[in-house]
Amino acid sequence: MTEAVADPARRTWIAITCGAGAVGGVAVAVPFVSTLTPSERAKAAGAPVQVDISGVKPGEKVVVEWRGKPVWIIRRTPEQVASLGKTEAQVADPKSDRKQYPTPEYAKNQHRSIKPEVFVGVGICSHLGCSPSDKFQTGAQPSLPDDWSGGFLCPCHGSTFDMAGRVFKNKPAPDNLEVPPHMYLSDTLLLIGEDKKA
Repeated sequence: MTEAVADPARRTWIAITCGAGAVGGVAVAVPFVSTLTPSERAKAAGAPVQVDISGVKPGEKVVVEWRGKPVWIIRRTPEQVASLGKTEAQVADPKSDRKQYPTPEYAKNQHRSIKPEVFVGVGICSHLGCSPSDKFQTGAQPSLPDDWSGGFLCPCHGSTFDMAGRVFKNKPAPDNLEVPPHMYLSDTLLLIGEDKKA
């Protein structure tokens, strides 16, 4: 008889303990699960970036950050655009067919851009992730060929790229510089990270 009386009391305490444990478990789980959703800062880091290029003069480069990467925006001079025809036979992937960094269709051309005079590229070498240096000046220079027509030199292992970010043949870099998705919102406003209207 005593066991029968104790049994309902025991069940009550077990139910209360289980309920308290469940509440405690939810209280711990909610903050933990909320840490798995991206923070506002993380969302902003992956968001498209608007850039006003109206102040970029021919021969100048500006750098913006998108998804933690440096993105170069270069307004090429007419001479720099013309040089791309001269380097066509010297680059490893003139049509941007390699797939390591898929090139958007609108940039699968000689100048690798929507507008011939404006190049948008990620400034990270496809070899080991170094950042190539600007070598816009033409002619013979240290670590460059005598007939250099302008472009970029990766100082780490000597990979060279033309003014469209195309890697020259027989260099350590396996691929051209990446062209990120981008589009023009107006003649002077560029959106990097989205290309729905391109």
